[in-house]
Amino acid sequence: MAGRINDDDVKAVRDAVPIDAVVSEYLQLRNAGGGNLKGLCPFHDEKSPSFHVSPAKGLYHCFGCQEGGDTVDFVMKIDHLSFAETIERLAAQAGITLRYEEGGYTPGRQQGERTRLVEAHKAAAQYYTEQLESPEAVIARTFLADRGFDQDAAGHFSVGYSPAGWDHLTRFLRGRGFSDKELILSGLSQEGRRGPIDRFRGRLMWPIRDISGEVVGFGARKLRDDDNGPKYLNTPETPLYRKSQVLYGIDLAKKEIAKTNRAVVVEGYTDVMACHLAGITTAIATCGTAFGEGHIKILRRLLMDNSGSEVVFTFDGDAAGQKAALRAFEDDQKFAAETSIAITPGGMDPCDLRLAKGDQAVADLVESRTPLFEFALRHVVSRHNLDTPVGRAAALDEAAPIVARIKNSAIQHESAVQLAGILGILDTQFVVRRVSQLARWARERGRDGGPGQGRPQRREAPSAAEPQRPAPGAGGPALNLRSPAHRVERELLKLALQRPDLVSPAFDAYGADEFTAPPYAVVRQCIEEACGATTGSADGDFLARVRDAAPDDTVRAMVTELAVEPLHTRRDPDEVYAGVQLVAVRLAAVNQRVMEIRGTLQRLGPRADPEQLTAVQNELWVLQQYGQSLRERGAAAL
Repeated sequence: MAGRINDDDVKAVRDAVPIDAVVSEYLQLRNAGGGNLKGLCPFHDEKSPSFHVSPAKGLYHCFGCQEGGDTVDFVMKIDHLSFAETIERLAAQAGITLRYEEGGYTPGRQQGERTRLVEAHKAAAQYYTEQLESPEAVIARTFLADRGFDQDAAGHFSVGYSPAGWDHLTRFLRGRGFSDKELILSGLSQEGRRGPIDRFRGRLMWPIRDISGEVVGFGARKLRDDDNGPKYLNTPETPLYRKSQVLYGIDLAKKEIAKTNRAVVVEGYTDVMACHLAGITTAIATCGTAFGEGHIKILRRLLMDNSGSEVVFTFDGDAAGQKAALRAFEDDQKFAAETSIAITPGGMDPCDLRLAKGDQAVADLVESRTPLFEFALRHVVSRHNLDTPVGRAAALDEAAPIVARIKNSAIQHESAVQLAGILGILDTQFVVRRVSQLARWARERGRDGGPGQGRPQRREAPSAAEPQRPAPGAGGPALNLRSPAHRVERELLKLALQRPDLVSPAFDAYGADEFTAPPYAVVRQCIEEACGATTGSADGDFLARVRDAAPDDTVRAMVTELAVEPLHTRRDPDEVYAGVQLVAVRLAAVNQRVMEIRGTLQRLGPRADPEQLTAVQNELWVLQQYGQSLRERGAAAL
């Protein structure tokens, strides 16, 4: 039976790994105010950042898709790991040795499947790197040297060599405790007539890492003429490796991409190496597939959809390169970034260019880029006979929608004027009006929700004026967050979770029935079960206890959301601000009770029992006096 990780070790792991450090491995985070950070959510597509991270609280929450939790929850979801796998990975990062209960720990037996596959790839990468120094690998070292890559370059990119025998790696990994089933599942081995054999044999090896830096696959280049396989052989689709969701070099380039707001997309592994060695450290490449939707999502999270960011594609100037460029242009509108193209001279790729003309030539290539829409525009126009009115009209019909797609309105206008000149149409304003009309129609279709039209609408973190949403933990009608009463209840709960020192001990005297929104009443109950807000200001585990007290995942998500959402004040919250929220919630509860008693008096009527009538009237009088005191004295009357 698998051993259970010691609870104290789990807590140590949670405390040791900052959530912002972990999340930053997957997306760019920027200051959101109040000590929080924000970025584009990795769990759903969005135009504007609604994914908030609170380093102080160790929590994240997306106000767009409502995903939220702590560091462990984030890693579990984004990498599809089990709880134990996540704790093991984070423990390894933090240098914490885990203890296992219920019979101890047997490595290889109790780790989850994904963790085992990652460990196998890590061991394989190390093995291939060591083999590059073997006598047999002289052909691989010669290949690298012929392309301008020395030993240091090979080491920087962890380039390796797979021996030409049938099962060298398979036997090596078996000796490390990996089963044949794991080796087949990982894609490192394949079924042979007499058992598993190495998938990669006699090839130059590039480890392919995901954005967090873990090896998830390999790219292998043929070196010998008697190798009947393809020129490049990649890891097959596995639980770790999805070629449509990985970018070679992203682990090395991600920080510079986020810093410079630029990514350079090249076509091969050696091109990435050449660019990085030439100082273009934002270069990345796809792994045996066209640049597509999954790759766009990775880059958008790093570029954060900054309108000033840029994606530069490099393609050969031949027909295949032009076709690839036009295919990239089809996805142009999925970026907020500007897209450009740099066409290599003489059909040389960046690796050949560096070898022939040096590092500066590679840098100059990227700087010589032209807007991708301009490249597509000229390609479309070249297919028509501009010497005839019919040809010019047909070219305009095909080219005008391309110009209309340009995001920057100033560039769009200038390009429309430029298009008129290219086509030889003297009435420039006719072309400008045509483009403007097409752009307006596209925007209107986008607002109307037309299929495939427009861009995703801006989605900010919800304010108190947000329309209805389901009430977690309540099963009742949708909660209308436009209600002022609900707004102050939300703000008070946020204070209790984020700044309990400002609202305690008064908050702990509030009953759940003072929160008229059902989900807020449940959250109030969770805070009480976590020993109240009074203990929260001096207890680092307060939020964790509140989340643990939640009766279900929906309420737990609400707690996380309230703990991360910024407070609705432009200045630092203080006791005065907290007092206003406390009074507003209490006064709303008093007014509600006054209305209920007045209803009771009306139902009792003049023939009511005098004693009962007097008791109800006395309660009404006391509440009215208390309400008046709250209005006049504020927090002092609590």
